[in-house]
Amino acid sequence: MKCPFCNSADTQVMDTRANNEANSIRRRRKCLACDKRFTTYEKVELHMPRLVKKDGSRTDYARDKLAGSMLLALRKRPVATDAVDTALDRIEEKLRSLGEREVPTSRVGDLVMRELAKLDKIAYIRFASVYRSFETPDDFSVAAREIKQPRKRRK
Repeated sequence: MKCPFCNSADTQVMDTRANNEANSIRRRRKCLACDKRFTTYEKVELHMPRLVKKDGSRTDYARDKLAGSMLLALRKRPVATDAVDTALDRIEEKLRSLGEREVPTSRVGDLVMRELAKLDKIAYIRFASVYRSFETPDDFSVAAREIKQPRKRRK
């Protein structure tokens, strides 16, 4: 770590403290060249995978866009904002845990469908109608049956 005052690379850590709220570590350092003290913070940098669209184009993951889609499906439904935030956190955690650099948007859509099924059945149907491009009333019936009797998990 270079000293911000004299640019010397010879610094010593005097004190280290964990900050649980911000998931960071605070380090108090002392420059051995100019004897000045300064504070640094270390924080884990987590990268979300890039998304591969149906047409093959790639885009960065955007929590705001995903939240917007979910909130649109949940519009005028009795679901707390905290519950939506928690669902988004679970989706992001699953995406990170895949350990892949790129993920197809269809996989993200499936994760959203699972979370909406837990939150609100009507929102699930709304999202499914757009995500699966429903064209007939029968498509809605199939989705309604799915939500009533969820599929058994594949092994």
